[in-house]
Amino acid sequence: MSLYLIGDLQGCDAALQRLLEKIAFSPSRDTLYFLGDLVNRGPASDAVLRRLMGYGNSARCLLGNHDLHLLATAFGARKPSRKDTLQCILGAPDRHTMLDWLRHQNLAMLEHWGGQPLLMVHAGVLPGWSVDKTMQLAREVETVLRSDTVADFFQTMYGNLPDAWNEALQGPERLRVIVNALTRMRLCTAEGRMEFDFSGGAERAPDGYLPWFEVPGRLTSNATVAFGHWSTLGWLGRSDVLSLDTGCVWGGCLSALRIDPVASGWQSELIQVQCEQAQKPGD
Repeated sequence: MSLYLIGDLQGCDAALQRLLEKIAFSPSRDTLYFLGDLVNRGPASDAVLRRLMGYGNSARCLLGNHDLHLLATAFGARKPSRKDTLQCILGAPDRHTMLDWLRHQNLAMLEHWGGQPLLMVHAGVLPGWSVDKTMQLAREVETVLRSDTVADFFQTMYGNLPDAWNEALQGPERLRVIVNALTRMRLCTAEGRMEFDFSGGAERAPDGYLPWFEVPGRLTSNATVAFGHWSTLGWLGRSDVLSLDTGCVWGGCLSALRIDPVASGWQSELIQVQCEQAQKPGD
């Protein structure tokens, strides 16, 4: 049995097919962990969702900002943008099946392989959140996504404020901070104030901000945190951080990290396939 962490797909089903062939994936034997942004910008978001649904428990998926955008659009809280490639889902006869499956996916996942905690999120974790706190807060949003009030949630999900966590936050503002941290954040201050406009390389972070995983004393430093979302950061493999968005939809690679538990923790291997460019840089 093998476990694979896979970066942002964004509707690139053909690249996923090539990757699965390269790793000789077997749903009866292996487990795939997708780090969010399953859909949008690429040419075949509907095929991606149908494929992952068909794999059952062998495909475990996070929600990214593009996946939440699809759901918000479907529930009437957002209009499609000119850059979206979501009509293949929104106009599909099995639209409701795909959307219902999507809103039952996770905002964070936690596994313990070889005794080492592995926390998986789409974008980032605020420095003041522990692993347990992150999982607790993700569950708060997941509960709403799966509830009858989900349409109301999407009406208030968007916005950059509040830009920092406060335990006293309640209602829409509390949920918005959780969503923004887990699905949108790349940079924050040492005090945990988030920035949402920057999308360049980590070395060009504006003054006062740094990559969320470089904040001194962050409470998830005792775990390995795997994430996607940051294509200009690309592959980063450290004992505490695994970054796996390697820009498939922009003509980069689709990446999978194979993880095999061993007595001392785990060993890993990076596997990649080249992708066709589906979006122009800057789109």
